Amino acid sequence: MMTNHEKGELKLRFTYTQKREWKSSTGRSVAMGTRGMVAASQPLATLSGYKILAKGGNAIDAAVAMVSTLNVVEPYNVGLGGDAFALVYLAKEKRLIGMNGSGRAPYQATIQKYRERGLSEIPERGILAVTVPGALHGWAQALERFGTLKLGDVFRDAIHYGEHGFPVTEVIAGEWKEAETLLRSSEESSKVYLINGRSPSPGQVFFNKDLAQTYRRIAREGIGAFYEGEIGDAIVHTSDRLQGFLSRLDFKDHTTTWVEPISTNYRGYTIYELSPNGQGLTALEMLNVLEGYDVKSLSPNSPDYLHLLIEAKKAAFEDRDRFITDPDFEEIPIEELLSRDYAQKIRERIKIDKASIPASLTPYEGSSETVYVTAVDKDKNAVSFISSLFMAFGSGIVVDGTGIALQNRGRSFSLDPKHRNRIEPHKRPMHTIIPGMVFKDGEFLMSFGVMGGDMQPQGHVQFLVNLIDFGMNLQEAMDTPRIRHLKGMEVYLEDGISDDAAAALSGRGHLVIRGPAPVNQVGGGQAIYLDRENHVLLGASDRRKDGCAIGY
Repeated sequence: MMTNHEKGELKLRFTYTQKREWKSSTGRSVAMGTRGMVAASQPLATLSGYKILAKGGNAIDAAVAMVSTLNVVEPYNVGLGGDAFALVYLAKEKRLIGMNGSGRAPYQATIQKYRERGLSEIPERGILAVTVPGALHGWAQALERFGTLKLGDVFRDAIHYGEHGFPVTEVIAGEWKEAETLLRSSEESSKVYLINGRSPSPGQVFFNKDLAQTYRRIAREGIGAFYEGEIGDAIVHTSDRLQGFLSRLDFKDHTTTWVEPISTNYRGYTIYELSPNGQGLTALEMLNVLEGYDVKSLSPNSPDYLHLLIEAKKAAFEDRDRFITDPDFEEIPIEELLSRDYAQKIRERIKIDKASIPASLTPYEGSSETVYVTAVDKDKNAVSFISSLFMAFGSGIVVDGTGIALQNRGRSFSLDPKHRNRIEPHKRPMHTIIPGMVFKDGEFLMSFGVMGGDMQPQGHVQFLVNLIDFGMNLQEAMDTPRIRHLKGMEVYLEDGISDDAAAALSGRGHLVIRGPAPVNQVGGGQAIYLDRENHVLLGASDRRKDGCAIGY
């Protein structure tokens, strides 16, 4: 995409030559279609979305179909035991709506009860890190409010691949293997998600008949089977057996929250994120800081640009770790944090030749396990949809007979009674998963997301800067090497960023860590862009994952 700030236009750049002398850094073309587009991190999931659109379903139907299929084919990342968030754009009404499908802490969860067990922080894994799963409730609410199909229709592929198996793709096999030790720690998780004690290898066919039966039951009985019926009872029984805090009342009282998205204007484009308890505010704050610099004059992944990006991230994350929590429990100064005056104050602290020492030394949790899907239908309704178990296979607990892996999102709470994000009964934690959208002159332009814990705001910003400031096309903007500020002075640079840039960052005080890493540190994403001039949908899916975009 080419940028023309004077005219406020975003144009698409493609290079077509007979010699295939591509000026793009990606080896994959942008996907295109005129009627609809879907994108996910695994091809079978993308195909699930396409089939829903092709038979007349809308974008909301397609998104839920994709994420439920991903629960089966990418099970360490997403599932019925996790949470979900979405931005839903209804084209006919020109209305953008936010869905917060995050779960809450159990009513019995108090700081005192954790302290009584000798804990100074919430464990990374295990039953004490489990919050109420909100994903299924959010999926079902989205269908009920805005979809055209029933749960049984959109769960069809999830049930099929669970019962009849699917070949495990390469990236997923590698990431699954990282969780082998965790899965061996319990009989049920090993039985369901390992084959003879080992994770599936690339190309091996994997079955999950327990999970297929769970989906079949929900399709038949509705989500009451989960939140007020035998599936929820099985989860509570597992919690009781492991001395956890979950109760039937926690499930019965769970609700999905529909919210107004928050936004900022970046060089003429309105960038939308969800309001807290998610961290979308952090991405918007970073963009506000960067808008005060002539980023376009800097080259992609140049030392000056990367330094400014890192410093903006540090400042925004200090605010994230200080302020973001459940807004039902604490007031969050969103308007102040997104003001231009506040961004200017941050810029005044940034030194172009010296890295700052961040006040927040929040421990780096590694990559969050998340899936992001997006869909646009023939009527140009659009969905930006993200779901997660937090870390790989979440808590590591699989509920007997269900195939459900329970998330460990409670890990995000603090046990400091003075912290805004302290754990309290029926409270939602600070959340990392964030869907994004872009509008221009009040019209939908793009749906996008980048997965990966605290990488997500950093990934959102780098992707948008690649498009708006550096004039890349959609796939190139997704594939270009990324960086990730980790903690303290540590900055991870993906392969493809020059040694000169690394040396320059080191000279300014950053502690540079070079790739390749044993696991993906910079996430993966999808995007769908509406080219209104040509009436064409454009799609991109990250090279770092197994997925694809399909347009038709």
